Amino acid sequence: MGSSLSRWDQAVVSYARTARGLHSFWRTPPRPNAEALVRRQQQERESAFLNNLQQVVFDRPAHPYRQMFQLAGCTHQDLAGLIARNGLESALRKIRDEGVYLSQAEFKGTKPIVRAGREVAAPYGSFANPLAGGTIRTVSSGSRGKPAATHRSPAFLRDEEALHDVVTREFGLNARSQFVLRSTLPSLLGLQTCAFGARQGHRMECWYASGTGGYYALATAALVSLARVSGCRIPFPRYLPDNDFTVAAERVARLCSAGIPCCISGPASPAVRLAAAALHRGLDIRGTLFLVSGETVTDAKRSVIESAGGEPFARYGVSELGFVGHACRQMTEGDCVHLYSNALAAINHRRPAPLTNVLVNSLLFTTLLPTAPVFRINFEVDDSGVLEPADCDCAFSRFGFTTRIRDIFSFGKLTGYGMTLVGTDLLRILEEVLPARLGGRPGDYQLIEREDMAHTTIELRVSPRVQGFSPERIRDCFVDEMRRVYGGSLARRVWRHAEALQVVIAEPATTSTGKVNPLHLLGREVEKTT
Repeated sequence: MGSSLSRWDQAVVSYARTARGLHSFWRTPPRPNAEALVRRQQQERESAFLNNLQQVVFDRPAHPYRQMFQLAGCTHQDLAGLIARNGLESALRKIRDEGVYLSQAEFKGTKPIVRAGREVAAPYGSFANPLAGGTIRTVSSGSRGKPAATHRSPAFLRDEEALHDVVTREFGLNARSQFVLRSTLPSLLGLQTCAFGARQGHRMECWYASGTGGYYALATAALVSLARVSGCRIPFPRYLPDNDFTVAAERVARLCSAGIPCCISGPASPAVRLAAAALHRGLDIRGTLFLVSGETVTDAKRSVIESAGGEPFARYGVSELGFVGHACRQMTEGDCVHLYSNALAAINHRRPAPLTNVLVNSLLFTTLLPTAPVFRINFEVDDSGVLEPADCDCAFSRFGFTTRIRDIFSFGKLTGYGMTLVGTDLLRILEEVLPARLGGRPGDYQLIEREDMAHTTIELRVSPRVQGFSPERIRDCFVDEMRRVYGGSLARRVWRHAEALQVVIAEPATTSTGKVNPLHLLGREVEKTT
């Protein structure tokens, strides 16, 4: 009983601090000149990084990165000289090869940090940014494992709001009626997305959230009320019936028929479901923008949105880091974005994906802003992407964002019964092949890794919307395609027992922010289904 009260008390204190931080953000006007701010941050990115590095790392002898630099034989002066001669990204690649980096497993504490044969101590909270003073708690979706919490400051939200100004210019958001498809607390993305639009004077038409509410609905309503009292006219969320986006699609169609262009913001899965609902009902939503994030914008997802008359564009973010990049209007294929290089530096490290020989272009990010909630150098997020120059004539390029990341996907492992599967082949099977052969759409099929005390199992979850096929027929179809992709020897080793793959007719599991990840690692946590 006592521990339960203690956790409750901690939650109350945490949300009180979050409310105070958000109240400060809502009451403070947006940056008066977002373009000037972003350009200054671009010009000062190297000096800002070195200043942050001195205060956060080199002035703190016990900091894990300080120990990594010592083991690499690199001083602050050495790194400053390297940056002056060769540039920031070249210097980051050099120190990465010398052992200055952080993997996802090391950050989460599931793997020790070992450099030059020595273990580097990293107590909980070591990689938070002490310069930021964050009080606004936000929780990740858990798509890379257990949800992680970070604390953001009002100043950091204002920096991200300045980036939203670039998006507004590129897509003319101030002339569109905007819909937000995002979950409520404990994620702050719904509140944040609505606030950015409302503070810039946009028409925030509706915030749609999945689920039935509960405790988090009450907490969200309280924060929305506080925002509105503070002068930030955020809409209260409306809760959609599970998997039924018809209401949202009908509202978008009504506005489109009245000549009011619309914009949908949210994870790719609910965006696809809204587009599918419009197609199913014969609703006209042509010209609607879909600014989607949280999942790879595969060709299959893009096809559904475009078939409904929508225009999909990718957003890329990492919960611990914030916004990473955004597509411009010319990026109409694949998963491609302009890197927000005022806030982050990015490099590639070519390496095998976990437990496989499949080489991926692993993305490593370094934070540059003093307001960033975390301080990371060469932080590996378990995403792959190709970094290259962007030659677009767009608002992002004019702001100085001239690097793009394309072909982004997560290469998190999926293992079981002696197999490890990675990446794009499985996405194609789940989002294109199975819907073509059995029916359904992207988001109706999901491969899940389940762990219990004894073993790992693989589950192919299929939405009840896919009808007319037995679990055995679905499994045979999936295994046949696996044989074609991965070859007979691997297929025999992996699937020699039919029970290795369990087919379950149920809605795909979602993360706490509403994403439907085609490859889902449940671990021992209880999933949420929609």
